[in-house]
Amino acid sequence: MRWTSMLAIYVLFWAFSVFLVLPWGVRTSAEAGAEHVPGTAESAPHEFSLKKVAIRTTIVATILFALFIANYEFGWVHPGMVVGAVER
Repeated sequence: MRWTSMLAIYVLFWAFSVFLVLPWGVRTSAEAGAEHVPGTAESAPHEFSLKKVAIRTTIVATILFALFIANYEFGWVHPGMVVGAVER
């Protein structure tokens, strides 16, 4: 696999992982013991740290990408494993 393909796939894994990681550790103002700010949703996060989300996302995406590459190299899961798949 070319490095450009690997980079594109990693970016896709990273973008997917953002949505996986976003809810981790989120606390509302009520859970944090702070006053609710008028005009915001009660479910809005009390604090948001883009740095934490980026680090967590990078870790998760790297693990998932490593598993993807290992599967690509070793062929653990392949299309022929699907029940009822036609052998080529």
